[in-house]
Amino acid sequence: MHIVFFGDQHLDSLGGAQVSMRLQREFLERAGHTVTVVAPRMHGQRSGAVDAAYLDLPSVPITLDREYSMSWPGRRTDRFLDRALRHRPPADLVHVQADFWGAFVGHRYAHRHGIPVVHTMHNRVDVGIAAVTPLHRPVLAALNAWRRRALRGIGAPVSGSDGWAYLRGLAVGAAAVTAPSTHFAHRLEQNGVFESVDIVWNGIDDDVRAATLTAAPAERAPGRPRFIWLGRMSPEKRLLPFLEAFVASGVDAELEIIGGGAQRTAAEKIVAGQPNVRFAGRLTYPQTLARIAAADALVQTSIGFETQGMTPFEAATLGTPSVISDPDIAAELGGGLWAVPDASSSSAAEREAQRAAALAETLRRAASDIAEGTAPMPLPDVAEAFLQSSRTAAMIEIYERVLAAQMNR
Repeated sequence: MHIVFFGDQHLDSLGGAQVSMRLQREFLERAGHTVTVVAPRMHGQRSGAVDAAYLDLPSVPITLDREYSMSWPGRRTDRFLDRALRHRPPADLVHVQADFWGAFVGHRYAHRHGIPVVHTMHNRVDVGIAAVTPLHRPVLAALNAWRRRALRGIGAPVSGSDGWAYLRGLAVGAAAVTAPSTHFAHRLEQNGVFESVDIVWNGIDDDVRAATLTAAPAERAPGRPRFIWLGRMSPEKRLLPFLEAFVASGVDAELEIIGGGAQRTAAEKIVAGQPNVRFAGRLTYPQTLARIAAADALVQTSIGFETQGMTPFEAATLGTPSVISDPDIAAELGGGLWAVPDASSSSAAEREAQRAAALAETLRRAASDIAEGTAPMPLPDVAEAFLQSSRTAAMIEIYERVLAAQMNR
């Protein structure tokens, strides 16, 4: 098969969806398939040589650090894409793994050429937009208007102006929809996005995991409890509230923060003068997994935004327990964690205060358990189910089902 991936961001940029797509592409190619990745051209620093599998669309940077960019979905982009893909094998299937311009471009391409679409939903659009702007309702209304215009003529028209209407409008052109967690799949079904959503977790590289575990010491290195936080430094990830809770907790522990983003300067200010906190910046995938394996606990702090939350699953696969703020992720993992109690107040300000206090207390409890040697152990079943080889096999079954249905039409 020749599968064409469509993403909102270049796979060399920072983000869980990008990590997942890189792994999917690698393991699909190992299975004998061809993958082309269509995404906006990256304007910031790239993490490797130019890759022939990447088809970079004309784009403009949309963040100050030039990490992220966008391509305008319209006839000019359509023509550029059609010309570029003429020099590659005919596409059998389009796999859209985008929520904005990448989704529009992908669905338009598939519709023009009569190619079936598998759409992976990576994003709680409503929660993510609400986290970055108080004007989320008009923003969502504008996004829905943009979606209706960009995807005019593809599937039945979908009205509405909220986040679920937006996702329904994307799914209407898909032959199958997948989600990376049980809780997000159920929400998509409950809100009428798609009748039956396939659950396919994002995975971890089998070989890198094996090498990481082989290199890891058999016994915990002595010293203070070691926490690790990693991800994009943006509001929905809740790094700043976490650092405030870490300082307030007073735990005698080390903290390493991996990643980058617009909130790094603000984050550094919160922990200024804390010698036990270190910002590592961006690391390679193997380096990141090695740091997770060496840590005593990973801290996950976003609430309601993650459709899976890859980092706690990566940690569980490497034998590292997690402090989990999101109850959905805690339920999906099933064990090997410290769950942060959720806030119960109806007031936004009181909720934030409750969450901060609960997180600080949970960090103290985790540090105490680590120091006493009583930290919880991740479930072995999670490790096996999270391997990318098994995830790719599950996705290939969906591809084959969709292609068989297409041939029988």
